[in-house]
Amino acid sequence: MNASSETRAVETMRWRGDCLELIDQRLLPVRFDYVSCSRAADVADAIHSMVVRGAPAIGCAAAFGVALEALQQRDQSPDKFAAAMQAALDRLAASRPTAVNLFWALDRMRAILNAKRREPKVAAEQLAKAALEVFNSDLATNLAMGRAGAELVPDGARILTHCNTGALATAGHGTALGVVRSARDAGKRVSVIASETRPYLQGARLTAWELMQERIPVTLITDNMAGHLMRQGKIDIVIVGADRIAANGDVANKIGTYTLAVLAERHRLPFYVAAPLSTIDIATASGDAIPIEERGPSEVTGYRGVRWAPEGIAVANPAFDVTPAALVTALFTEKGVLPHPDTAKIRGLFGD
Repeated sequence: MNASSETRAVETMRWRGDCLELIDQRLLPVRFDYVSCSRAADVADAIHSMVVRGAPAIGCAAAFGVALEALQQRDQSPDKFAAAMQAALDRLAASRPTAVNLFWALDRMRAILNAKRREPKVAAEQLAKAALEVFNSDLATNLAMGRAGAELVPDGARILTHCNTGALATAGHGTALGVVRSARDAGKRVSVIASETRPYLQGARLTAWELMQERIPVTLITDNMAGHLMRQGKIDIVIVGADRIAANGDVANKIGTYTLAVLAERHRLPFYVAAPLSTIDIATASGDAIPIEERGPSEVTGYRGVRWAPEGIAVANPAFDVTPAALVTALFTEKGVLPHPDTAKIRGLFGD
């Protein structure tokens, strides 16, 4: 699966024609293994269990999941094929509710399926081709987004980022980390301050590991250290990704993002969001209407078999929060930089 001539230090997913291989991100950085998926149910389980995570990567994986199921079912009668494919779409759609890229990818695959559902073999071939197009498009989008955002990154910038938004969260290059990579590739001296991203530790486990692979200087902090470092003048800009952006520019991203946006405003620091157009949900008027995934209590009460909270404790574990558009300095998209996003500017991105 060669999406471009770009050399990637991290290859999040590999399409083998009859299976999809995904880096098992639950094991990083201790172990580096791939999980092999041969059906839609395998991909849905991988998304739900966070073998693969990050909105763009979830969308790409889901597209391949539809293609895999079509290849498995292509010798069935048209009616049985249609029923199996609908079940596959439903299962993938239920895997995680907040990342809109998942539903964008499924809608694209569903349109092809609806046009060819009476021709299973043709549908399977076209769906496999479409999944590769989704993957290749995401990589091209990330590269364009990175170039656009890098222009606003000062030489010598100390960049705070939250969660993981690099190659591990996308088809390659990354969204927020893609901007960092593009700035580095443009010759700018940049360094990253990565928040650990409780409770699943994507920053500590994934972002820190990925930046070390890229030889980009990185310092790991706990989530509650950001304000202290801002006050000391040790952070210059904040760049994060997004799992869904509402029509008015409100941003749903990993829990803790809203806190960083408030802190950035208090300390007069730019707060940038890097996300492809596929992350913008123009059908959702504001962040109030974005569904927020609530994950299981075990992610908060302990980690990898070690429990630190008392038995029977009540737990809240929202996976995302919403940052109001008023706190966003600019969006970085494949169409360029959008300062101070609002409803009219968001619609302008889509030509409305």
